Order: sequence, then structure tokens, then C-alpha cells
Amino acid sequence: MSALEWFAHKPLGGGIFWIQERFYESGNRANIWLVRGSQRDVVIDAGLGLRSLPDYLRDSGLLAPAEGAGPRPLLAVATHVHFDHSGGLQHFEEVAVHSAEAAARLRGDNYEAVTWLSDREVARPPQPGWSARQFRVPPVRPSRLLQEGDVISLGDRQLTVMHMPGHSRGSICLHDKDRKILFSGDVVYDGSMIDWLPYSRISDYVASCQRLMDLVDRGLVEKVLPGHFNIFGAERLYRLASNYVSQAGVCHKISTCAMRSIASIALRITNSRITSQ
Repeated sequence: MSALEWFAHKPLGGGIFWIQERFYESGNRANIWLVRGSQRDVVIDAGLGLRSLPDYLRDSGLLAPAEGAGPRPLLAVATHVHFDHSGGLQHFEEVAVHSAEAAARLRGDNYEAVTWLSDREVARPPQPGWSARQFRVPPVRPSRLLQEGDVISLGDRQLTVMHMPGHSRGSICLHDKDRKILFSGDVVYDGSMIDWLPYSRISDYVASCQRLMDLVDRGLVEKVLPGHFNIFGAERLYRLASNYVSQAGVCHKISTCAMRSIASIALRITNSRITSQ
């Protein structure tokens, strides 16, 4: 299967394109965002990596340069290193991740990447004989380590890094302040927030949600482009964040601790099988 078959995209206007992996039919299917700038293009999250996303961008014309100009540099930014967001980083020459998760990405740590993929989630195999048992997130050396407050310049637009741990220790949002757009990764999307993975932390998540609420209070976000599911606005962002904060009590912490233990055991078993193959 070619990259052109595997991916599909939808233009949102303003130089932003929404890209998805057509045959990965799962709630874990991540949104991929291409943001085009006057001097640099940025891909926010890269999917599983079963087909080459850069090939798709080129073959579909999404990276076509301005008339008479050479191709703009292309940077892939991972909002965090979980497999559904970072598996495709292997296909990019320039890769940026938060420094807290850089070592995991460098060693191809499929435990921290929370790698669990099943055959039933892939409606059409990317190549003959492919099996989910073969899948793993390969090591990638990031070319840029991100920190809170860093600015990724695209020329005519700037994306500010906001370190928002909780879902994972290196989770980030990217904030386009001028356009009041937030690329939120898995920090927040229109669904239940996941805080029971091996490197999740409820206290960090609460603090991150409070920051999200503050962004809304100050009128700094009007549109959220999340890591999963559909786009939403500031009112929904505030409600999702405030609901998490209000529910993060003792009972929630106890149940989350139990779920984290189960998830950790399952991941260790799965990844021991991958390593032994």
C-alpha cells in the first residue's frame, strides 16, 4: 500500500491541514496536523509510521513550494512519545520532542511509548504479511529538544511550547497566540482524559488543566486542535479541564492507581514478547 492510500487529509484554512491514517480504525488513531509557514512547515504528531508521512505530504502536493522557491524545511514535533503519535517520527530528518521524553525516544522505549497495537485495529495491512506483532516504535535521535516557553518559528507564525505533563511526563501543547489556536495533543481532547499510564501523574494533570482554564479565562484560546477526535472551542476546553480538576479526588486516585498497575504489567508482558522476537 502506498502512502497516498494510507493517509487522507482535509484542509482547514489558514495553512492548516488535518491528516489521518485511513486504515487505522481505533480510538487510538491520532490526529496529525500540518501547519504551513512562510519559511518552515511543521507536522504536529506523526501517527504509527506504517507508511511514510513525508512521502504522502510530497506526493499529495501539500509541501509544494512557492513559485520559484525551494522546498521549505519540514519539522516533525511530537506532542508526546506514545506510539500512536510518535511512531512516524522515524521518517523525518528533523524531529523535536520535549526533553523529558527524549531519552525514551532515543532508545526506542516501547514501554514508555505505551505500544499496544492489534491486528483488528488495522483494517488493511500496509504491506503483505504484515502483523501487529511486528510493530514497535524504533529509536529516533531528536534533532531538537523542547522546553517550556520555546518558540517554533514558521516565519509568518509562531508556535509556543507549553509543557503540560499529566498524561505523560513530556506532554506538550503548541499555542499559536496570534490566531488563538491550541494544538493540544493528548493533554485534552473531547473524551475521557487518560491518567493511568506508567508515566501519568494526576497532580501534574490537575496543574496542566488549571493552566488550560487560565488560557480560556484570559481569552487566549478560541480553537483547540486535539490529538484525537474532533476540533472544539474555548467553552468546551474549559469544561473538559474543569471537570477533570473537580473529579481528581481520593476515589479517582485509588482507581487510577489500580488501573496503572494493570496497564504496567500488560505493557511489560507485551514488550518482553516484542524484544524476544
